[in-house]
Amino acid sequence: MRAPKNSSAAALVGIWTILMIVFVISVLYVGRELLIPLALAALITFLLAPLVSRLERGIGRIAAVLIVVAMLFGVLATAGWLLTRQILDLGTRLPDYQTNIEAKLHSFRMPTGGAFIRFQKSIEQLRKELPGTGTPGTAGPAKNSVNARSGAANAPPMPVRIVDSHSEVPQLLQTTVSAVLSPLGTAGLVLLLVVFMLLKREDLRGRLIRLIGQGHISETTRAMDDAGQRVARYLSMQFLVNTGYGLLISIGLYYIGVPNASLWGAFAAVMRFIPYIGPWIGAAIPLLLSLAVSNSWLTPIYTLSLFGVLELINANALEPWLYGASTGVSSLALIVAAVFWTWLWGPVGLLLSTPLTVCVTVMGRHVPRLHFLSVLLSEEEALSPAEECYHRLLTLSLNQANDLAETFLKGNSLTALYDTVLLPVVSAAEVDVQRKALEVEERTTIYDNLADMIEDFGARPATLSKLEADKSIAEATATTASAPTCRVLCLPARAQRDELAGQMLAQLLRQQNFEAESASATLAQGELVEHAAKSDCEAICVSVIPPSTLVHARYLTAKLRARLPDVKIVVGFWGATENMADAAQRVRVSGADEVVVSLAEAVMQMSKFSVVIMDEMAAAPIPEDEEERIKQLAALQVLDTPNEVFFDRRTARLASFFQVPIAFITFIDRERQWFKSQVGLPNDLAQAGATSRALSVCGHMVANNEMLVVEDIARDRRFANNPLLKERGVRFYAGVPLRVNKLAVGSICLLDVRPRKFSEENKRLLQLMADEVMDELNQRLPAMVAVKTDHNGVD
Repeated sequence: MRAPKNSSAAALVGIWTILMIVFVISVLYVGRELLIPLALAALITFLLAPLVSRLERGIGRIAAVLIVVAMLFGVLATAGWLLTRQILDLGTRLPDYQTNIEAKLHSFRMPTGGAFIRFQKSIEQLRKELPGTGTPGTAGPAKNSVNARSGAANAPPMPVRIVDSHSEVPQLLQTTVSAVLSPLGTAGLVLLLVVFMLLKREDLRGRLIRLIGQGHISETTRAMDDAGQRVARYLSMQFLVNTGYGLLISIGLYYIGVPNASLWGAFAAVMRFIPYIGPWIGAAIPLLLSLAVSNSWLTPIYTLSLFGVLELINANALEPWLYGASTGVSSLALIVAAVFWTWLWGPVGLLLSTPLTVCVTVMGRHVPRLHFLSVLLSEEEALSPAEECYHRLLTLSLNQANDLAETFLKGNSLTALYDTVLLPVVSAAEVDVQRKALEVEERTTIYDNLADMIEDFGARPATLSKLEADKSIAEATATTASAPTCRVLCLPARAQRDELAGQMLAQLLRQQNFEAESASATLAQGELVEHAAKSDCEAICVSVIPPSTLVHARYLTAKLRARLPDVKIVVGFWGATENMADAAQRVRVSGADEVVVSLAEAVMQMSKFSVVIMDEMAAAPIPEDEEERIKQLAALQVLDTPNEVFFDRRTARLASFFQVPIAFITFIDRERQWFKSQVGLPNDLAQAGATSRALSVCGHMVANNEMLVVEDIARDRRFANNPLLKERGVRFYAGVPLRVNKLAVGSICLLDVRPRKFSEENKRLLQLMADEVMDELNQRLPAMVAVKTDHNGVD
């Protein structure tokens, strides 16, 4: 039963809005005689207020207002005097131009055989054939005179009225005086209103806030400030542009040779305050005058070119640059507004159309009930990028959605695209499904298209960060080559929408060199927990997009924490803004370490976790066959022995063949790593001849008893914070265990101070070189054992 109630309420609101608009338009039309002076005074007040504010700091408000008004009077009086002189001068010169005018008129002659002349003759012939027009011929005049006499005899007598010529003089005088005094009276009223508005502008501002705001002081204040700033900047820039325009017109007309150039420059500047038609009205009279004063067509052509070029420069370069977004009104809205205000208030409405439309647009931006005005008039995009993308996906236009994303990526990063466009699209689709406005099949199609877009973007190189959030990511993730990372698993809280968000996050993390994976939403929560346990991840992010709820996130988080007590857990409520403090607290109680609301924040948080995870160095583990391995190493009797040519040649060949600065053959004792042969080791290590086993990479390799290649040590969680490697800038490691009786007793290794790739072919060659050393060691072992047995027998 709620739907009819809501529909009725919506209908009443619509009717109320229409009635209110009709009422406002009626008031504006009926009260135009009063409202026009008020609007003009308000605009002049906007223009003069900044100057008054500066002057009143030193001399007080009253003196500042009087000085500014006096300056305005002086400027207007001077301009009026100069223009009057120019007009009188023009009047005295006009008779001199009569010859040129007649020559120009005679030059416009119609061709005798033209189509227009033939059409004109046809019309004239038809007119003569009409009844009552008479027929040509000699009898015509006589017949016409007879008809005239008979008509005069039959016509009724005309009334005779005595007219007093003296009575027409007061009526003419009254009409003239009214035509002159009415504008002067309006101007005087406007000037008086300007003075009082400048004196009482704070008081007027407060009364307007109280009248319009009705308790919403902050919103009303912001709206009035916004409108005031936009209108003041628009008027100031328009005044500067038009003044410069008039000055350039005056100079150009002077050099072209048009008389009274300063008069027409000022006239053009004033006319340009009238939108659209004003500039061409200002150009019409100088153009006609140039036709009159010139013996050729060059002067009119130069005059027209001057106005055309300056208008093109102003309209396409200066005004967009200087006005910028000061109006905040679209071009189409300005044209429609000009027509509306002209219809409502006449020529003055055309002059006031832009400032008034700016004020109306600002009201629509700040007053919720008038938001439709902002949608209709504002220059802002009708749909946000997310809404436009959703609209294109609804129309099953994947190519258009891709084009929109491509355009967005030209000025923004991939993180911004996911956070501000694609995630809101997922949320909007879910909301529409809940409202029964979208079919489940349509939602599935949208999700499939989004998955295709995400996969496509993932194959591209990372774009530069443009937003503040992305800059924070760049700072937090330390995108230099030495940044450590960790393994991250993205889990959906419940449905496919959560899986899509997880795919976006995993892709962004991989671009930051994390090992990231996204789990499927088809898995049950128990299966998700088992998957997390088997993945050996170090951090987990649980994705939540409404209508997935806090309950789903808490339930999954609690299970994960119980199964994986040492793993870092982040819960992402993507796009959420309300009640986050309470939700974050409840999720943390369930076991989450952090709560985030955007993918950018999630990447930052994972970067912080990776630093914590890598903070402690992973010591070399001890293998289970440690005692047997130590016995075999002792049997070799290679520890603390002098250099041997066989081993030195192998290390030299290793360094030369693989083009590395450091190569060595080492043996792992119980507590130390001892260098049998080396090339390129730092002096301190070369002199010591050994390092701690716990700090050695070879210790890890020997424990696993298999080849180990680390292409970038700084990005390996085991060695990123190894002090022995960090102090010496070691970045690359490749080693093969040296086995005796299948037990790893040492290694043959390569080191480099820069990361590098190590191909399968390189691994095979390194293994071959290690086999040579192992053959030598295995050949030595039986002889040593035999010598020791014979010696014991003699004893």
